[in-house]
Amino acid sequence: MDPIPACALTTQFAQLPDPRVERTKRHPLLSIITIALCAVIAGADSWDSIAAFGELRARWFASFLEIPHGIPSHDTFNRVFAALDPDAFRAAFAAWMQAITGVLPAQVIALDGKTVRGSHDRARGKSAIHLVSAWATANQLVLAQVKVDDKSNEITALPQLLQQLALSGCIVTIDAMGCQRAIAAQIVAQHGDYVLALKDNQPTLHADVHECFAQVAAAVSTLPPAAGVDHATTTDKGHGRLEIRRQTVLSEPEMLAWLQEQQHWPGLAAVGRVEAERRIGEQVSHETRYYLLSRVLPAAAFGAAVRSHWGIENQVHWVLDMTFGEDRSRVRSKHAAENLAVLRHLALNLLRRTPTRRPVSLKAKRLAAGWDTDYLLEILQAP
Repeated sequence: MDPIPACALTTQFAQLPDPRVERTKRHPLLSIITIALCAVIAGADSWDSIAAFGELRARWFASFLEIPHGIPSHDTFNRVFAALDPDAFRAAFAAWMQAITGVLPAQVIALDGKTVRGSHDRARGKSAIHLVSAWATANQLVLAQVKVDDKSNEITALPQLLQQLALSGCIVTIDAMGCQRAIAAQIVAQHGDYVLALKDNQPTLHADVHECFAQVAAAVSTLPPAAGVDHATTTDKGHGRLEIRRQTVLSEPEMLAWLQEQQHWPGLAAVGRVEAERRIGEQVSHETRYYLLSRVLPAAAFGAAVRSHWGIENQVHWVLDMTFGEDRSRVRSKHAAENLAVLRHLALNLLRRTPTRRPVSLKAKRLAAGWDTDYLLEILQAP
């Protein structure tokens, strides 16, 4: 029997504690996880379809997996993933990502949360699970994820997620929920930088930052050219829509000193503003957003970091729902929904890492993986 064809992946998952008692271990845990992962890559979205894919590819799986009693049933997949420790599973995922990426190049790492809407169970009083994920915007890879505890929120999960990340040289972007002093201090302590969205959930800080920009605007005619104010404008046009974004980074020393006297914000080096104007036909809308920065960025780089943050919505959350059908999933038993969410992240990363001769959609890649085991093997061994 040849070794399992995904050494970095299987090395990490081989260390997972098996939740079953000895007499029920008819199928090796690593075989169960590998079959489930391959099935999800190939388009399966339930335990029934995972088991069916395993049966159809049984001879192929037998060529490199230990399956002494054949392919597990859908009930077995459900029971095992319902019992599997989700913290250990997520830790193995993060360790695998660290093994294959090494030290990430300096880039933006976006942190954001998503609710798996179909995972709620009203009959048992179980709410839908909510995961906070870290996404490397340049590599387009999910780096790690943490489940938000029931009756809590993302603020409590973000420190745990940050602890799993190597942040040196990277810029962490978080929406207004994560604009907290403790989170800013942790990012700086881990040798990273932050761009934190600021909204009215911190009214005093929001008002003070607004006042800084108002004061600079009033004094702009008397400021020297290099007084710590940088501007950039970007324009996007398409589908009948025109978006104009005017980005400003303010690092004027006196203004920052005044702001710090009021706020004492860890690592604060500048504040940013994005004035967005959207035109659709005759309709024109305006929005102004403020940000806290621990590094003085050129206005153009600041704008790029802010825009790249929304990639986690488009490239991860939207894909999980539309391509993987995450919100339609009715998997609910114990830890099964959490662990299936990790499998989807694994599959997404592997599909993204697999090169193709020409650009193809993730949906097309999943179809090809289901049709062609050589291509599925290539995905498992993606560099």
